[in-house]
Amino acid sequence: MGWRSSALLAWRLTGIGAAVLAWIVIALAARRNPWFDVFRHALSDLGGPGATDPWVYNVGLMVTGALASVYGLYLAYASESKPLTYASAFVFVAGIFLTLIGAFPSGTRPHVFVSTWFFVQMWMAMVAAAAGFLARRELATGGLLLALSVVGPAGALLVRWPSVALLEIYGIAIIDALVVLMTLRY
Repeated sequence: MGWRSSALLAWRLTGIGAAVLAWIVIALAARRNPWFDVFRHALSDLGGPGATDPWVYNVGLMVTGALASVYGLYLAYASESKPLTYASAFVFVAGIFLTLIGAFPSGTRPHVFVSTWFFVQMWMAMVAAAAGFLARRELATGGLLLALSVVGPAGALLVRWPSVALLEIYGIAIIDALVVLMTLRY
């Protein structure tokens, strides 16, 4: 494998890297904050004013967001249709909003907007990717992404979540499924 194909593979895997890094950041921040209870808090509390070493969570999200944006660029590079390129743009912008969650942690005025918009952008990426694959007659990938784009918001709205953290974990798991599917497909 030459350096060019190695670099392309590394670029392709930035989405998986971002997903893994997000879980590592959450785990490290939770370990630094033994008061944190996944059944009572929001994940963003790990980066808020009451957190021990909030920089672990906030800087971690900024790095994860940067990786997610780089992954969006890879998806644009590898896209084979306009709807898939459109989906990649949503992933890129979602990475920017993930970075902004770290820049505007819990307790700051823009926090709720940037954190909500991160999830909305990823959902729009999922819908656009589903449309792109269905238009290309790739029914398995498109159908699975379409199902996730319905199940994700339905579960968020219909399930009575005991905490914001559990709702966020559910959303992250749906996003991770998107990233795995897109990485496997490309």
